[in-house]
Amino acid sequence: MKKLNSEPLPKRGDTLYSVSQMPDFPQNIQGHSRAGLLDIAEQYLKDRIQQGDKQAHFLLGQLCFEEGWYEDALLHFEKVKDEDYQALYQAGVMYYDGLGTQEDQRKGVEYMKKIISSSSHGAKHLKYAAAYNLGRACYEGCGMRHSDEEAERWWLIAADNGNPKASVIAQSVLGKFYSRPPSKNLRKAFFWHSEACGNGSVESQGALGVMYLHGLGIQRNMHFALECLKEAAERGNVYAQGHLVAYYYNRTLYTKAAELAKKIVQYDNISLQVDAEDRLPAYTAKGIAMANFYLARCLHLGLGMKPDTSAAKQHYRKAFLMDADVTNDLQCDVIYGKVYKQKSRCLQCIDLGHTGPFM
Repeated sequence: MKKLNSEPLPKRGDTLYSVSQMPDFPQNIQGHSRAGLLDIAEQYLKDRIQQGDKQAHFLLGQLCFEEGWYEDALLHFEKVKDEDYQALYQAGVMYYDGLGTQEDQRKGVEYMKKIISSSSHGAKHLKYAAAYNLGRACYEGCGMRHSDEEAERWWLIAADNGNPKASVIAQSVLGKFYSRPPSKNLRKAFFWHSEACGNGSVESQGALGVMYLHGLGIQRNMHFALECLKEAAERGNVYAQGHLVAYYYNRTLYTKAAELAKKIVQYDNISLQVDAEDRLPAYTAKGIAMANFYLARCLHLGLGMKPDTSAAKQHYRKAFLMDADVTNDLQCDVIYGKVYKQKSRCLQCIDLGHTGPFM
């Protein structure tokens, strides 16, 4: 089963803007809507294709890809994949993820391997991203035999010892990889999250906040924990926001906890949050589950807000539906005393196994 996202094509801005800056692009475009500009750009690129411009095929495919016109995008990428490695990369992602076509992970893997094995200068900047995707295929057992060891090998290649020009996604994923059995090594997890955070990963910044908060792989440091969680939360990371709610609640800052939780529980479309943050859906779900749980506690016990048992039950239920394991862990903490400070009749703890802090 697929769990990770493909790495986006490196070094790409908005294709429509890039095309509009090309030579001979029509100049009288002020006042046009985006749809109108797309029509003009599409015709412009088709004219350049007729003139023998091979790059225009890729640009037209990328324009279609960014607009969600996947069938058209794949058609253009396939036409030039043998000459344009960016087109080959995008076609590989589309086959693996089933965008504009039926899923074909084997073909997606085949295309990524062509990029890895190529000596062409045009493939060089794509090799880190392709290596990350091959690690993903090994980890998920899609298109390749499942192997955590091979996944780790490919991700280490993609991460390139923290090189900022390498795959930052691979660096962040290695942080998660080393946070879980059977590959658990919290010192390595801290190292890779630190590298990814330094290279701009907001997801790893949130994970570092959790590690500092609980002393995982590094000495406990509440100042660094709060700094990481706040900055990641401000950058829109839902996972960090959920842990920040817990941080406020556990320090009896109930009003702050409830106010932040009320904002988070409004995220009712995980896919939109994941697309906006480029995150793993599971970690976004954990953050939303935590916010629902602590908001339910505040409503249940009248902490920082008026008590409302009916609303509390709804949020307990939403927390469980969003992530049953996280909710179970929080319930156990409450029942066995880690968070529990008042006598209450919370949801009964379901023994699904305590997983500890969520990284």
